[in-house]
Amino acid sequence: MKELEQFLQRAEAVLARVERLLPAPPAEVDWQASTAFRWRVPRDGRGFLQPVKNPARMQFDDLRNIGPQKEAIERNTLQFVTGKPANNVLLTGARGTGKSSLIKACLAQFASQGLRLIEVDKEHLVDLPDIVDLVAARPERFVIFCDDLSFEEGEGGYKALKVALDGSVSAQSDNVLIYATSNRRHLLPEKFSDNETYRHVDDGDLHPGETVEEKISLSERFGLWLSFYPFRQDDYLDIVRHWLRHFAVPEAELVEAEPEALRWALQRGSRSGRVAWQFARDWAGRHDG
Repeated sequence: MKELEQFLQRAEAVLARVERLLPAPPAEVDWQASTAFRWRVPRDGRGFLQPVKNPARMQFDDLRNIGPQKEAIERNTLQFVTGKPANNVLLTGARGTGKSSLIKACLAQFASQGLRLIEVDKEHLVDLPDIVDLVAARPERFVIFCDDLSFEEGEGGYKALKVALDGSVSAQSDNVLIYATSNRRHLLPEKFSDNETYRHVDDGDLHPGETVEEKISLSERFGLWLSFYPFRQDDYLDIVRHWLRHFAVPEAELVEAEPEALRWALQRGSRSGRVAWQFARDWAGRHDG
């Protein structure tokens, strides 16, 4: 009997050491804590959803000179939150033109109707099946947000995203969509040598080779493409005036600020909405009081 007790004690000690090496069980998600969440993956544990304490409060009215893109994503998101068919969305184009802000504005617009946002970094896209399983039984409608998305050839998240967009042997969850932004239309780097894979066929058409087909195959899985372009000077100044008014700058100062706003954009090599916002913050801060 004594030998049995000693054996059980040693077994319990071994099990205790093994348990310390195992990842902790996933924490319960506090769904009431926020309307936005981030997928976090500790180096020594399982991924979990972390509530965002202060979600960005971007409004559709704050986004200027991207009317068609704004109308398309607002309509698609409304369809989604009301249980109608809707598409995954890829927003591509010039930096600083409102791609990410537009997705955040969707959350502000539709959070009261059950929309929730989950931000997932590119390196954690391999966890998409786990995230979808985690929210599949929830009554809310979830947009998985992948910002500044691009892949190098062979990255693991590329395949995981393709599967999530197209579905595997299991059907896609009807309460999840993926909204992604990228500066690349095809999400993978394009090389001049890719053009050599195009071929003429008997019907006279020009067909892309396997390399090109692979590079466009991920993008085409998004049902809705929205393209963004650099702003013209007048558009840029319109955005500057909007943000100056947001910071309560007097109307009399708006024209005075324009030459400096143009110099500010020239120094940064971009007339973008982000640059306009940064200038307005600087101007309002320097001229306050």
